[in-house]
Order: sequence, then structure tokens, then C-alpha cells
Amino acid sequence: MYKQLKKKEAQLSKERRFRKTLDFIQASQEVPRSILDLGSPNQLSERLSQEGFEVSNAHGVDFDLHPEIIAKDGFDAVTIFEVLEHLINPMGILKEIKAPKLYASIPMRLWFAKAYRNKNNEWDQHYHEFEDWQFDWLLQKSGWEVIRSEKWNNPALIPGIRPLLRTFTPRYYIVEARRINV
Repeated sequence: MYKQLKKKEAQLSKERRFRKTLDFIQASQEVPRSILDLGSPNQLSERLSQEGFEVSNAHGVDFDLHPEIIAKDGFDAVTIFEVLEHLINPMGILKEIKAPKLYASIPMRLWFAKAYRNKNNEWDQHYHEFEDWQFDWLLQKSGWEVIRSEKWNNPALIPGIRPLLRTFTPRYYIVEARRINV
């Protein structure tokens, strides 16, 4: 029963993140039309398409080895949701983005949990877990200015100390940024 509850909660958690992300983008003063999403096609990029955005995905590429692959013109914005923490060098990819606007989200570093590591899958682990000020600084050093940001928690409806702590501890951080040096 606990596994079923955990699986259901994982789906609800994903759904809450997607809704928060969509609401954040749609609250922008200049809502982008064409988006280069730096990730594999997934449920969120499908939802963006359903909401009327023209979404292209950059997937199947190791952004640490080939950050230049995303230096494509013709997009109103680039989205990168929960990808940067998986890169050894997130600054490389941030500097290569050509779009004038960026929407990016990260899971925040939590004081009660270590960085996520999956020994069975080199892609499914975090090299970086940022605090909000660290992420803002990375963006600034990469040529971006944060226009607005938001944090939210993601309460888990399963028993335990960590789920309880996640009820009031912000877990996700999302920013809208504009390019300041081209």
C-alpha cells in the first residue's frame, strides 16, 4: 500500500510542478511564442504545446560536451526545467543561449537532504544543488538578469520526516531572466 501511495504522490507532485511552471510562464508580461526547451520531449513540453506555444526540444545531447548545440536563433525564449543541476558545467550552456529570454527552474538545496545521486545511471544525479542566491549569481555571471522569481514547496502526502519537512521548506526555484550581454 505504501508503494502505491508513493507512486500516486509522485504523479501528483509532478502535476503540481507542471501547473506552477505553466502559470509562471503565462504570467510573463511578454509571453513567448516559440520556445526551445532544453530537455527531452516530456509531459511538460507537451502541455506547453497544448497551451499554444511552439515548442522545439534539444534532446539526446550531452550539454557539458556540446553546449554550442543549443546556440540557435529564432526562438523567443529558452526553457530549461530541472536540467542544470545535472550538468558539470551549467555556465557553458547558459552562455550559449541566443534567445532574449530564459525560463529556468531548479530543485533547491535542502538542509535536511544530501545531493541526489543514482549510482546506476550517470545522467540521473545532481552535480549541483543550488540555493536561490547561488543560482541568481550563476545566471548573472552567464550574462542574464533575473526579472522575477518564485519559490515553492512541494508537500508530499506520505508519512515521514522528510515529507513533513517538505511541507514548509521551499523545494523549487524558477526564474524569468533576460539576456543582458549579447
